Amino acid sequence: MERALPTIRIEDTDFIVDVNKMELRQKGNEQNTIPVSDMRDIGTGYVFEYDLQEKNIPSVWSNNETTTVRIANMVELDPARMAEKHRMTLDEIKGKDDFDVMVDQQAFDMRVNKGMLPTVDIAGHTFYVDLRMDMLRPKDDFLSRGIVFSDIENYFDDTTGTYTIPYDPKTKEFSEIDYESITKIPKDLIVVSFPSELKMDAIGWNRLHGYDLKDGLKELGVQMNFKAKPASWEDIYVPQKIKENLEQIQKEKAEKKNIVKPQDKPKQKGRKM
Repeated sequence: MERALPTIRIEDTDFIVDVNKMELRQKGNEQNTIPVSDMRDIGTGYVFEYDLQEKNIPSVWSNNETTTVRIANMVELDPARMAEKHRMTLDEIKGKDDFDVMVDQQAFDMRVNKGMLPTVDIAGHTFYVDLRMDMLRPKDDFLSRGIVFSDIENYFDDTTGTYTIPYDPKTKEFSEIDYESITKIPKDLIVVSFPSELKMDAIGWNRLHGYDLKDGLKELGVQMNFKAKPASWEDIYVPQKIKENLEQIQKEKAEKKNIVKPQDKPKQKGRKM
């Protein structure tokens, strides 16, 4: 028989503790949820303002009475499920907080204490995720310009949080496509996809923008090695654009062909005066 989810009481209301969804859910009104990510992490637990009327974190325009609520770490509220979720034993999570359990501590140590940069493998070559230099920097290739993040802004997909770019495996660089004139698939390029700089190096992102180094790591995780995925030309709308450009060329040719030359003015017959 499955264990019932634990509950905690906030003021006069019971909330279900769901460690899999990382949220509190009002008992009897389960559409009303409070995500842990919306709370302030204080290490020993979480703190948030609580709207006594709405029974949730108050909206910015709310004038309702509020109170400050503190709750324990999820490892304390439901240790068994936290252990199960993160493939640990109860003994292994004992004495740890949520950050210790949810974030890869070895990867965190490598990035923060040893100063190692995350890497991403693109078509068999290793790149360093170097946010300070705003680029993916190719390992052992000082002649390559690499992949500059500010150059590939237009190739970022907000919905997936990934870049999908045309890439030259020989130069190990991003290669811009001229969408207005392209008429065939570039034979020397491939299309690859990889995560955002925030996903690949959240610690470096936090440091660069002045945030606490641990900010958002429980949601994003810490990973030191990534691998770019092959993508298709359709993903960056190249075949569609080639078709449009070829049709436009044919249209322009047809228009030129149909232009009627103006007739020469007939010569006047007769004697010149």
